[in-house]
Amino acid sequence: MSYASLPEPDASQPPPRHRPPSWFARNRLGMAAGAAVALVIAAAGVYLGSGGVTPEPSNAANALEYPSPSAGQVGSPGAAASASATPAVSATPSASTTPSTAATPKVPTTGWIPVDRAAWKAQADAYQALTVDPVPAGVGNLPEFRADCQYSHRLPDDPIVAPGLPGASHMHSFVGNKAVDADTVAGDLTKFTATSCKPVQDHSAYWVPTLYDNATGKPVETTGFRVYYRSLAKNSTGQMPMPNGLRMISGDAKKKKPTPRGATGQFYCAFYGPGDLDGIARSTNGNWPICGGDATLHFMMQFPDCWDGKHLDSPNHKDHVAYGSGNGCPSSHPVRIPAITFDIQYPAKGTPAGYYLSSDKEGKSASSMHGDAFVMWDVNTMNKRTKNCVLQRRTCDNYGYQK
Repeated sequence: MSYASLPEPDASQPPPRHRPPSWFARNRLGMAAGAAVALVIAAAGVYLGSGGVTPEPSNAANALEYPSPSAGQVGSPGAAASASATPAVSATPSASTTPSTAATPKVPTTGWIPVDRAAWKAQADAYQALTVDPVPAGVGNLPEFRADCQYSHRLPDDPIVAPGLPGASHMHSFVGNKAVDADTVAGDLTKFTATSCKPVQDHSAYWVPTLYDNATGKPVETTGFRVYYRSLAKNSTGQMPMPNGLRMISGDAKKKKPTPRGATGQFYCAFYGPGDLDGIARSTNGNWPICGGDATLHFMMQFPDCWDGKHLDSPNHKDHVAYGSGNGCPSSHPVRIPAITFDIQYPAKGTPAGYYLSSDKEGKSASSMHGDAFVMWDVNTMNKRTKNCVLQRRTCDNYGYQK
């Protein structure tokens, strides 16, 4: 069984190098251990994941959108080149979700955020010293691990783009760390660790613009938000873990282009079985699919897999990271990190009235869909998952090797 073929991706965008498996189908149908078939909900097909077979490039033009690297990526200011970056994490994080009112006032910063080189060196050294855990029989060969998250809260805040300015953003839907607001800094993610994600060792915050039903004006919140950490390349040479405190944005909140059938960056329909990713019909304005059968609306977005090793953020929240090409990273961003992928499911099938995003209520297209990631993991967990799963190119779930 397979999904309908899709148009070729926009040639101006980096091509997809990995085809994500369907986690909704796995959860719903309970795939047997050792199964060789990995379902693809967004990459328009099914491929065999056993026997060392390499997935072919995806044609899912409406599933992933890849922003081109900006000119600022070539020579960013800051510390001398190194493979070091990440703030220290709390040794004994609290499960509290509410910052203390007696805490010392903090001043969120933006722009080029320098790294804590000593902390990153300590993490990198610990990673290099780790031994690989024995791999059980039947483990797949997709180089990835993941966090499965649920909707947490909704605020007109953005601690990456508008830090310290509550209410300054369009509405965002947050998953993961439950304490996140406009004033959140990296240290808060280590102190207030209650999360809507599994595993609980993922203290990160993830958010996207809120989706609204155009007919009712009511928000439509995700019923499934999977965050993959994976390799996009054909090998994992030089693979390093994700540095804590890293902030990234994928997509463009200011983009206001129509998203008709076949467009890049649109929402799509997905479910287990054959069907049309573009939907059986479209909304009146043509921007939103109407799904048939058991399919519901989904969206997928891909973050970069290369890091400059110097900064945890940059003025546009993109220049400190970059997309690799082939099997390597550009010299300006030499550190290969796991690529974050958002795989989002909404409990909606589509209607003639369609939907709108909080980032484009007037245009009512999907082109402004974007995502933010503020990364903070228990260091030992991040190191072990990266080494066992991504470096060794083995499929892992929320808790380790997946049979």
